[in-house]
Amino acid sequence: MSLLGKKAPVFKAPAVLDGTSIVQEFSLEQYIGKKEVLFYFYPKDFTFVCPTEILAFQKKLEEFEKRGVVVVGCSTDTEETHLAWLTTPTNKGGIEGVTYPLVADTSKTIATNYEALAGDWNYNEEGELEFEGTPVAYRCSFFIDKEGIVRHETRNDLPLGRNIDEMIRVVDAWHHVQEHGEVCPANWQEGEDAMSATREGVSDYLSKHAK
Repeated sequence: MSLLGKKAPVFKAPAVLDGTSIVQEFSLEQYIGKKEVLFYFYPKDFTFVCPTEILAFQKKLEEFEKRGVVVVGCSTDTEETHLAWLTTPTNKGGIEGVTYPLVADTSKTIATNYEALAGDWNYNEEGELEFEGTPVAYRCSFFIDKEGIVRHETRNDLPLGRNIDEMIRVVDAWHHVQEHGEVCPANWQEGEDAMSATREGVSDYLSKHAK
């Protein structure tokens, strides 16, 4: 199930802010009408691919912020585990220095509502409730506009890390569309030609760039 073009599910949950303090009722609703949001899920704290992604987002945080985009991460770990990881130095497997919010989805309801959970509950033949799959989140990412609408989403399996630069490119493309009313062709980068969404616009673009 895709959330593309739909309202991002709302929630209130604990989160760690600025890498140092826990709040109990964090929500993306605070950004409605003010900021766009790059909201992403990762599988688990104190693991292997996850810190590379979390730190890569931090490294590019200024690029997101100057585009008016807030970065927010989320996993099914507790807020206390988030805080412990955030205060562990990187040379000891931690993510110290990360300043954007990390949400704690211990009930797994946020991941479920975003269709990001890597499994689900089902009853076995004995009528017992069992979890099928892995009870953590896939590497899912959602670019949410100022009105709370999902404009881009990606879903990676657990071993596959994301390309953070590609997410910045998507933000640039969305901003170009909004500002100029043009559409962005394959592999478009900021500063390159876009095109009008007409037959003539496509023909003009391809005549210049097809070779």
